[in-house]
Amino acid sequence: MDKLSIIGISIAILAIYVGFSLDGGSVSALLELPAFLIVFGGTLGAVMLQSSQQQFLHAMSLLKWIIYPPKYDVDEGIESMTSWAEQARESGYLVLENIAIEEREPYVNKALNSLVDGIDIHDFRASLELDLDIYREHNLRSAHIFESMGGYSPTIGILGAVLGLIHAMTNLSDPTMLGQGIATAFVATIYGVGFANLLYLPIANKIKAIVHKQTMYREMIAEGLIGIANAENPYAIRNRLSAFRLEQ
Repeated sequence: MDKLSIIGISIAILAIYVGFSLDGGSVSALLELPAFLIVFGGTLGAVMLQSSQQQFLHAMSLLKWIIYPPKYDVDEGIESMTSWAEQARESGYLVLENIAIEEREPYVNKALNSLVDGIDIHDFRASLELDLDIYREHNLRSAHIFESMGGYSPTIGILGAVLGLIHAMTNLSDPTMLGQGIATAFVATIYGVGFANLLYLPIANKIKAIVHKQTMYREMIAEGLIGIANAENPYAIRNRLSAFRLEQ
């Protein structure tokens, strides 16, 4: 569990709540269902319009990363590369077949099977790089969906404000309805800016950071496997991969 994400959003909400309350405001005044529907629904609809169904659903599936990000142990990966290099040097690449069967990470599994099959080293490197590029691009596009939501939300908040003012202007003779329209107008603007800067953009940047960490880990794995394919000394591979510890 990523406790920093939970602490961060809690501090942001608490700061707004306390600050507004200290100024004499009532939090219930910020709870406007019409404003929420306009801003959230409008933003969601806009981003669905610009995205493919597959990419949109994938982006939504990555939301769990905010609280439960995938974990990669660099030290464990380095030790695995060293051990595999030693085994391959002693017994040949076929010894990696059993390791590939037990390996759950698709990227590593495919690479090990390619080594067992005796793939050409140049084709092996190209395959690893292609898989890495496609994986990174696929996940970054999902992060861009939340970036887009951060861009649309303030604008749709302004749209909600205008709609609220139109509603208020049509009910000038009724103070109750007039107040409701003005409240919707201001709260819609708050929702638009708040959702963008407290949720959508931070989520996009968090996913980007996780994708970057994943990419660096996979680059380390690729570097190690290429070293194994070149029959390099296992300890030379370990020393080269130790540079990736800075990315933990």
